[in-house]
Amino acid sequence: MKFNEQGLIPAIIQDHDGGRVLMLGWMDEEALHRTRTTGRVWFWSRSRREYWRKGDTSGHRQYVRDIEVDCDEDTLLIQVEQVGAACHTGTRSCFDGRTLEAVTDHDD
Repeated sequence: MKFNEQGLIPAIIQDHDGGRVLMLGWMDEEALHRTRTTGRVWFWSRSRREYWRKGDTSGHRQYVRDIEVDCDEDTLLIQVEQVGAACHTGTRSCFDGRTLEAVTDHDD
């Protein structure tokens, strides 16, 4: 896999059952190793500069169901069984209610 210059790779977290994108986090090799070997999702916090496991403080856990790497090997897609909210704001997805206006029809 291709980690960026900070040694990180983006991990898109997706609901295994419904397909909804829940959040995006960052992993280094150790966070990915922990995720692959424990069945729970681990991230590297860029701001706190420490590892964190989703749900340890909130109780909103993510259980790994599948891990895929994209064709360029620089992004992960992790399907999870989400227990509770995925977003720190309390919403199911970090993308709930945050729609930007955009032109959605075109003639070409």
